[in-house]
Amino acid sequence: MSEKRLLVVDDEPEFCELVRKVATDLGYEVLVATNGRTFQEAYLTLQPTMIVMDMVMPEMDGNELVLWLVEQHYAADLIIITGYNLDYAKDARLLAEFKGLRSVVTLTKPIRIARLREALVS
Repeated sequence: MSEKRLLVVDDEPEFCELVRKVATDLGYEVLVATNGRTFQEAYLTLQPTMIVMDMVMPEMDGNELVLWLVEQHYAADLIIITGYNLDYAKDARLLAEFKGLRSVVTLTKPIRIARLREALVS
């Protein structure tokens, strides 16, 4: 298993593919999920060292996934992304930090490739 493992969850497959390509170039092993349930299954398989998560998705939103990650005792980096109001991501970051997740970064779509790389490297 790779030292750098990224799990991406976003209901937009094109965005997932963009993140996968950038992360692979940075040496990550990457799994992609397009909904919350698949994300949960992939999380248990991959044991990610970083997660990129969209906030607004059908069935299960980013806040629900943040709370689930807390239950799993997730202790690695989390990047929360939204294409809607940035307040969605900020609120999720506050929830994550309040619940004990250590490193949370928020980004907005459309995202610059350089900014995505920077977030994945830090």
